[in-house]
Amino acid sequence: MALNLLSFSLSLSPPFSPTRLPLRSGPQSAQTNVHVARYIRCAATTDMVQPTIIRRNANYQPPVLDYDFVQSLKTDYTDDAYVRGIERLAEESKCLLRATTEPFTLLELIGVIQRLGLAYLFELEIKEALDAISNCENDKEMKKDLNVTALRFRLLRQHGYKVSQDVFNSFMDETGSFKAYLSQDIKGMLSLYEASHLGFIGETVLDVAKAFTTKHLKGIKGNIDPSLAKQVTHALELPMHYMEPRLEARWYIEEVYEKEKHMKPFLLELAKLDYNRVQAFHKNNVRDMARWWKDLGTMEILPFIRDRVVECFLFGLGVAFEPQYQYSRDVVTQASQIITMIDDVYDVYGSLDELELFTDAVQRWTTDAIEKLPEYMKICYMVLFNNVNALAYDTLKEQGVDVLPCLKKMWGDLCKTYMTEARWYYSGHTPPFKEYLDNGWISIGAPIILVHGYFSMRLKITKEVLEGLENYHNLVIFPSIILRLCDDVGTSTYELARGDVRKAVECHMHETGASEVAAREHVRGVIDETWKKLSEECLSCSPFPPAFINGCVGLGRISECVYQFGDGFGRPHEETKARVTALLVEPIPLKKI
Repeated sequence: MALNLLSFSLSLSPPFSPTRLPLRSGPQSAQTNVHVARYIRCAATTDMVQPTIIRRNANYQPPVLDYDFVQSLKTDYTDDAYVRGIERLAEESKCLLRATTEPFTLLELIGVIQRLGLAYLFELEIKEALDAISNCENDKEMKKDLNVTALRFRLLRQHGYKVSQDVFNSFMDETGSFKAYLSQDIKGMLSLYEASHLGFIGETVLDVAKAFTTKHLKGIKGNIDPSLAKQVTHALELPMHYMEPRLEARWYIEEVYEKEKHMKPFLLELAKLDYNRVQAFHKNNVRDMARWWKDLGTMEILPFIRDRVVECFLFGLGVAFEPQYQYSRDVVTQASQIITMIDDVYDVYGSLDELELFTDAVQRWTTDAIEKLPEYMKICYMVLFNNVNALAYDTLKEQGVDVLPCLKKMWGDLCKTYMTEARWYYSGHTPPFKEYLDNGWISIGAPIILVHGYFSMRLKITKEVLEGLENYHNLVIFPSIILRLCDDVGTSTYELARGDVRKAVECHMHETGASEVAAREHVRGVIDETWKKLSEECLSCSPFPPAFINGCVGLGRISECVYQFGDGFGRPHEETKARVTALLVEPIPLKKI
């Protein structure tokens, strides 16, 4: 039976007192006391004289938003007037979708709806439209237009339709290159560039398309429509397929669609209203999660761990942003913050002997497994134990399926990979790139996020699903690799400086003698190749429902966005703060209803 953390923490023995790990009060103290010393010396906790353990300190930065600010967030877009406005505009949009029959016009409309962040409201209508469009194979006029062909390809492939790269053959010359005149068609080039990022391994036409369009879009000179130029710059920073959909929606609403001459006012109004409504749900979510973390009291007892509940919420949002998945975002946020806490124990604070004990305790998964743990580890263990058991209980109650064996295995595997990295650190071992990545895609915690996400989305749990999750189906592996490598590219400099085990970039440098620039290019190449594998896996036969498949892609996307400009998780920078503000703080300005 799960123990209550509060009563458990009150029973801790006196040696684990504020004189060992100082308590903090107030948000500012909570942010600064963590950074007091480069090393913390932990005295013996028994009457016997024991060697002093040297504790590392990572000098973690404050969270992107502090607790008081999160609690002050206002949600003004959930009352009946806004709901009625959204319903009215959504009905108008459905009528437009059903009334539009010309294939090219319909494609452009679907593309706009998707970029405005509204596609989840019109899943049935979009499927009906794409079913019709997928049968327009012999439309000669469509095949002559690069923009139309590329847009059709991208939308069909994104929505799970099988469409061949051969649709671009008519735009290529006898040498296998794209015809030179196409470089003058900026809109078509941009559309082809976006489509090329949905390629599979071995699709050489799309590889050629990506290289061709990237080269020419970067080299654009002369007069060009300002809106189109802005879209080109934006796409070159991060292609649409890699971008988190809510961030993409806000950017497109404010920077592009609102300023277009031929925009449809009711679609723009719907996009703004819906964005603010969804944001309001997310604000309520993140406020609850901040209170959950504060009420646990873990930060006061364990001041060496990171407070990253808002950043962790981003991963919950990435897996499932839709309003109906509030419980899932809560569960993923909690799991992510617990991963962060345990990661800090392994990476920063625990001695090798202590980490062996903790790893063994997680494998055993019993309340008496904590008996041999140091006091600070007992807190970590019980937070993990109670949280995971609670999810297992909820799932058993809702679906009658015992998922605890699966959850125990996943957390046990995570701790074993942490242990491997700890041994590498203490032995000074730098693994080859493959050995590092084989361990690292699990140690990043992404499989935990996805498994917790699946169960908390209340999707149907079958024997095949459980086997796929426990045995790490490719839909789990590929986004995990993307998160691992995006994290490494963004954080390796800081983590190496604090004494961590070498990351992917350094492993490749050590193994091959490559420069840092070349190593980073190599890692980026592996990320792009993994995206190809993930895109193909999304279209393969699997036991998983579309909502989970979308969540796997969503985890890859939020990974790209969090680490696009550096370490947006451990050391939040201005771009991270701007994105968090756009997602969780500032609504889009709109006229009063």
